[in-house]
Amino acid sequence: MGCAPIEAIEVVEDFSHTARCDEGFLQVRRLWVKNRREDGSTSAAYRVDLVDRPRLDAVAVLVYRRVMPSGALEILTRQALRPAAYFRKDKMPTLADGKEYLFCEEVVAGLLEPEDLGQAGLLQRAALEVEEEAGIAIAPEAVVVLGPPVFVAPGILSEKIFMTAVDVTGKPQTEPKGDGSPMEEGGKLRWRSIDELKQAIASGEIQDAKTEVVLHRFLASPWLHQE
Repeated sequence: MGCAPIEAIEVVEDFSHTARCDEGFLQVRRLWVKNRREDGSTSAAYRVDLVDRPRLDAVAVLVYRRVMPSGALEILTRQALRPAAYFRKDKMPTLADGKEYLFCEEVVAGLLEPEDLGQAGLLQRAALEVEEEAGIAIAPEAVVVLGPPVFVAPGILSEKIFMTAVDVTGKPQTEPKGDGSPMEEGGKLRWRSIDELKQAIASGEIQDAKTEVVLHRFLASPWLHQE
C-alpha cells in the first residue's frame, strides 16, 4: 500500500546541544592550525572546522536513453527528500525566493562504500545506484567516467563526486527498491529532454550542482557526438 504524499518534515527532537561532534552521519573536526611557510616561519594559529561523512567520496550517474525513431536523448532525474534544503525556510536568506525545498530534483547518486576500490569499484557502485534508485539493471562496464572528480565545498568538506554516465536505451525499468530509508519516501522519477533539463537548471527549478556539472560534461564529451 502506498503512503500519502509528504507535506513537511517534522522535527521530533533537536539534540544538537548534547551531541558529540565526532559521532553521527556527519562528523565535525574542530582544529586549531597554522600555515607553515617555506622559509620555516608560520602564521598565527587559526580555527578550522572540517565536516566528514562516513564515506569519503560519492558518484553521480547521468542516466540517459535514446527515444526512437528520432534518437533524441532523454535524461532521468529523481525527486528526493532533502532536509538540509528544506530547513532553509527557518533561516534568513540573502535573496529570498519564496520557495520551500522539501524535495530536490537531481541525477542518480550515492556514496562509495569501503569495498568500492579503484576504477572497478567506482563503476560497480554506479551500476548499483542506478538499479537501486532508478530500477534499471546495467553492467558496470557500461558506465562511462566523465573526467576527474570535483570537490563539493572544499572549504569544509573533504568529499569529491565522481561524474559518470550510462546509456540505458532499450533496458526495462521497474519500481526502484531504494534503501529502505524514510529519506527515500515520496521520491519520483522523471525523464526530461536535454532542452527541458537545461531550461530547468537555467530557471532555478533544479538547483543541484552535481546535476548541472554532470550534464555539462556529458554534453561536452567527444564520445557522445561519435555515437
